[in-house]
Amino acid sequence: MMNRYELIYIIDTALEEDARKEQIEKFSALIAREGGEVEKVDETWGKRRLAYPINDKLEGYYVQVLFKAPPELPREIERNMRINENVMRSLVVRIDEKKHSVKPRPVRVAPQPAAEPAPQPAAETPAE
Repeated sequence: MMNRYELIYIIDTALEEDARKEQIEKFSALIAREGGEVEKVDETWGKRRLAYPINDKLEGYYVQVLFKAPPELPREIERNMRINENVMRSLVVRIDEKKHSVKPRPVRVAPQPAAEPAPQPAAETPAE
């Protein structure tokens, strides 16, 4: 059974562009080699300032990968990320698929104030 996962990792900005591309390809190849299927590699975040220094570095290059894989693969990816000195941080998260649809909530209609009845004309009483 294949699950969907999201992998986000931060590469050291001291790495040259060619070496960075090579690292990204290496991790995508690892996923494919271990029986996974890479859906998307997104580098749009690119080089960003970190929220806090990591190993005295203030910037990192962010990469997001969406992939399908057997349940054992994320552990192997995490192991490879930990032993790679160019990867500053990484996180693999399983994406839960919705198995049922949610019924929409019924629209509540606010009660309208009752219209006041029209005043009745006073009945004339015959004068005596």
